[in-house]
Amino acid sequence: MSKTKKGVLLVNLGTPDSTATGDVRKYLREFLSDGRVVDIPALPRWMLVNLIIAPFRAPKSAEEYRKLWEERGSPLKFYSEDVRDLLQEQLGEDYLVVLGMRYQSPSIESALDKLIEHDVSSIKVIPLFPQYASATSGSVMEKVMDLVKRKQIIPSISFVDQFVDHPLFAETFADLGKAEMEKDAYDHILFSYHGLPERQIRKGSVGDHCKLGSCCNHLGPKNRLCYRAQCFESSRRIAKLLNIPEDKYTVCFQSRLGRDPWVKPYTEDMVTKLAEEGVKKVLAFSPAFVSDCLETTIEVGETYAEEFVEAGGEKWTLVPSLNTNSKWIDCLEDLVVK
Repeated sequence: MSKTKKGVLLVNLGTPDSTATGDVRKYLREFLSDGRVVDIPALPRWMLVNLIIAPFRAPKSAEEYRKLWEERGSPLKFYSEDVRDLLQEQLGEDYLVVLGMRYQSPSIESALDKLIEHDVSSIKVIPLFPQYASATSGSVMEKVMDLVKRKQIIPSISFVDQFVDHPLFAETFADLGKAEMEKDAYDHILFSYHGLPERQIRKGSVGDHCKLGSCCNHLGPKNRLCYRAQCFESSRRIAKLLNIPEDKYTVCFQSRLGRDPWVKPYTEDMVTKLAEEGVKKVLAFSPAFVSDCLETTIEVGETYAEEFVEAGGEKWTLVPSLNTNSKWIDCLEDLVVK
């Protein structure tokens, strides 16, 4: 009789199946139709996504994906597949590691089916988002629970809600940053995180704790899952490992969509501000992402770099994401085992 394995479900955001405009439009529709991503009533959300955003944004997004695409396809997808395989190898035969994407393929449903078909004794779900947000980790958790409730047999399931506080997460980013800092001297360090509408931060507030201000300067029981506070904590941990003083780094937020206020400060404003203040060389981190993707390679690594130089800066360098770094695999192994 074969030994029962423990199941591990890794979940990343997802990516279009190709750079064709139709595939990008399909991806945008699924992504932005998620009520945790665009958190407005269903009918206006459907109209906004299907009549405005997807039709008009898809051609431009497809052009951006073509800049990113490699022979193996989307880096977010193939790095996630590599991480799955490396973690499987490291955990050994007592575990079965599968990968699902919150949007598009491979689906979370197909990944769960594989685990249940193999009669795993338990499932640990790890959304590959370092900081918890309702629109990312929360959406993954909701989707998993919605799918398993239809199953006749449901194994024990647990979730990793965030891993900002795991030392190997900060250490891996610090190692990658140190490698760049050894090549050149930088005037300023910038930590750019994906943004969220302010209303989503307030919705998740415990009591009346969240003020979207200095309350995010410390991470405690009441704001442990506040996305903005977790981003500041991630930056503090990485900066401490690299001996970067507070006045030499900035935390900001990118990828605004729509007219509603998003969490501040905005990266696009900071890029120009730093150049106008005489900063010549910037080293940029993107610690909200564990794989290189559109938001890191293109938005932070190319678009902001061009804007910085146009505003008077000289050099802008993006620190690579965790991708398949061995210490990152060690971090995931520890999250599984503990």
